[in-house]
Amino acid sequence: MTQINFTLDFEKIKGQVVESSLNEVIKSAIVLILNEYMEKERDDYMNNQRYDRTKNRHDYRNGYYERELILNIGTINLKVPRTRSGEFSTEIFEKYQRCDQALLLSMTEMVINGVSTRKVTNIVKQLCGKSVSKSFVSNLTKKLDPIVNEWANRPLNTTNYRYLFLDAMYIKVREYDKVVSKAVYIALGVNDEGKREIIGLKISQAESKKNWSDFFDYLISRGLKSPRIVISDAHQGLRAAIEEKFVGSTWQRCTVHFIKNIIDAMPKKDSEDARNLAKSIFRSPNSKIARELKEEFIKTYEDNGKYQKAIERLDDGFEDAIQFFAEPENAHKHIKTTNVLERINSEVRRRERVIRIFPNQQSAFRLIGSVLMDYEETLDQGIRKYIHF
Repeated sequence: MTQINFTLDFEKIKGQVVESSLNEVIKSAIVLILNEYMEKERDDYMNNQRYDRTKNRHDYRNGYYERELILNIGTINLKVPRTRSGEFSTEIFEKYQRCDQALLLSMTEMVINGVSTRKVTNIVKQLCGKSVSKSFVSNLTKKLDPIVNEWANRPLNTTNYRYLFLDAMYIKVREYDKVVSKAVYIALGVNDEGKREIIGLKISQAESKKNWSDFFDYLISRGLKSPRIVISDAHQGLRAAIEEKFVGSTWQRCTVHFIKNIIDAMPKKDSEDARNLAKSIFRSPNSKIARELKEEFIKTYEDNGKYQKAIERLDDGFEDAIQFFAEPENAHKHIKTTNVLERINSEVRRRERVIRIFPNQQSAFRLIGSVLMDYEETLDQGIRKYIHF
């Protein structure tokens, strides 16, 4: 009987299988090919052919067992060769893995993109005719841990970050059978080339000087040097931590938050002119005009008792809110607010809203880190720059 010899490019075959729309006849052919491939794998492992009798053999064939392989085109049943020692393993699928790698990656990406685990299980069932449990999907995402951890702890001492944007958002996490609020600390840096990088992520307790200081210590331990300007809102603990940890850095108060604080102190009615004048201060082309508009605001409303609190807020925070004028003009609109982080927060919130309550802090770090890694790839690609110096 003529023996058929197979010379197969397994990765090529696997790619074609995943990308094809196959009928049952072609599926059967794929089963034959993959079974023969596994048989050849065992022959290579044994270093002899079936029924050969050699004195130096180190193992014995021990039949087959059946196992399913879930592909994008459906489920196929394979006969997996085995040996008496149990040491032989095929390359076709990893031990205990029930889905092919392409499908696993697709499932993981669905979770990262905000699809609930329940919906993922339904989608997989419709695509493959096979059910997977919610716990399977959850455990699958744990494979992201080393990837996210490596990204989150990468060295920062090879790049100089001119500007540092800081913000925190809050999520719900289950902890000791209770649902608690956790703060997500995020740092974004702009390097000397004008490109953005998400350089810090930490999940901890509510904002305080200590927790912000711990976050900064974590960044500094990875090699971050004091930036020229730190941009953030005016949270008291955050301000104190910035002054302590980034000696020599200038603090730029977010003008969006600052204007809102001023307007909140104004009367609700008949204050449109005052609101517009307050906004125009920080839209000025230079600090000289900004100071003139500030004095105009104070002079216009200083005799109106309803505006005294707004005037006090403007006067107290004005200098911290105009530090951006000392930088190149092209940078002004980018560094006077934390809007760039607000957009990142909205991306995180879009995914987080599907989950609502994270089962634990590690799962929150894993998902948010994955979202940030994914989002970071869209920032300033190629020759694009966030700021042109």
